[in-house]
Amino acid sequence: MKTLWKALCAAAMVGMTMISPARAEDKTITMGTMSWEDLTPITGITKKALEDAGYTVKVVPFSEWGIAYAALTKGDINILASQTDYVAQDYWDKNKKRLEKISPVSHGLFQGVAVPKYVPIDSMDQLNDNADKFGGKIVGIEPGSGLMRDTANSVKAYDLKLKLLEGSTAAMTAALKSATERKEWIAVTIWTPSWMVQKYDVKFLKDPKGVFPPPQSYYWIGKKGFVEDHPHAREVIASVYVPIDDITSINSEVNNGKSMDQAVADWIGSHADLMKRWENIKSE
Repeated sequence: MKTLWKALCAAAMVGMTMISPARAEDKTITMGTMSWEDLTPITGITKKALEDAGYTVKVVPFSEWGIAYAALTKGDINILASQTDYVAQDYWDKNKKRLEKISPVSHGLFQGVAVPKYVPIDSMDQLNDNADKFGGKIVGIEPGSGLMRDTANSVKAYDLKLKLLEGSTAAMTAALKSATERKEWIAVTIWTPSWMVQKYDVKFLKDPKGVFPPPQSYYWIGKKGFVEDHPHAREVIASVYVPIDDITSINSEVNNGKSMDQAVADWIGSHADLMKRWENIKSE
């Protein structure tokens, strides 16, 4: 009997030595971001939430989606804030088998053609009847952007007499500022969240043909396996949500003279209780 008991104990000890201990979660996370006015606040706020929860976070900025998605799929960065529909849809569709959505972090990105609220039209199909009042043009931004692509499609869909002018965001902003100061008619390509939407009191024209995408969501996405490898980080990230109006307000403060870092820090300071709840999220 004693021999049998010793044999069972020995077998149990061997079994225990074969069971590897649970792997500790890596507490260092590298975030990717695009240096844009909507994604920078999302990245800064989520970074602080992770740091408060005990993580070391590095942020790597990118200039275009293709480079950012390539870095994510290769593992050069762990996570990236991105829209996966419309704005970055091609990159998401190409790489999604190697990636995973972690959680939504904001909602409400919208792009379209807008006019000042004092202009008495409300729809894209009213532009032609008033083409002369708009100087025969829609003032656009940088060529190659998703917004310019959609606006060019709308010119065709509505058979518009107005010409879409390529330029820059700065030039469009200057034209909008000048027109609103003089109460002149102007049509521009614009988006929310943007400080311009708050400052210049514009309205998006209705799009009965549905050329422009509906409001879009922002997601944190990671390389396949991130959630499994970082269960607690995933819980912290999933708790973070930044309303689109807050992103717009942060950018309005930047336009009024604050640095982006300071504007984000001020938002974090005014939401201390919320940040504390995010910090204390426990993984199951």
